[in-house]
Amino acid sequence: MLLEFLAVIVAGFGGGGTAHFLYRLSARRLPEWLTPVGVAAGMLAMVVYLEYSWADRFERGLPEDIVVVSRNQHVSWMRPWTYAVPLTNRIIAVDNRIRQRTSRNPDLVLTGVILQERWALTMGFQSMFDCATARRADLTENTRLDEDGIPQAADWYQLGPEDPFLRVACEGGAHGGPPETG
Repeated sequence: MLLEFLAVIVAGFGGGGTAHFLYRLSARRLPEWLTPVGVAAGMLAMVVYLEYSWADRFERGLPEDIVVVSRNQHVSWMRPWTYAVPLTNRIIAVDNRIRQRTSRNPDLVLTGVILQERWALTMGFQSMFDCATARRADLTENTRLDEDGIPQAADWYQLGPEDPFLRVACEGGAHGGPPETG
């Protein structure tokens, strides 16, 4: 956050400096208010750039076995440009580095889930996917697995058969996923 704040300040100096240079280059024929407008324009442009690019920068930093399955798009009256191009404010990714499938119940897949919001800490947890019935259960520290690997006292959520979350978890995602365990 500090680096983004500094980037906005530097962009303000850049925009104001460019506007002042143009003012001096025109032999002071341009209006004097051009310099503060240049500062504001530079800062606003940097804020908009940072808001729209954070999700792509976050995604580029992920290892190849972590697959983004969802981006939440947001519009706000306080940011009128989001009506033209909605802003991503949340990302959900499946972490296939910890993907496990048991030989006892091959329809059950355990994977990691990563939730990332703008200006928030990254949150991660594990989910169990039942690939045969298209459903998901989020695991907590109190969740216990029986001898067949089925979570006990877990809340199962029904997913659509084409849900990208289910597809990436069950198929191993775009990169094939790690080898299955027995």
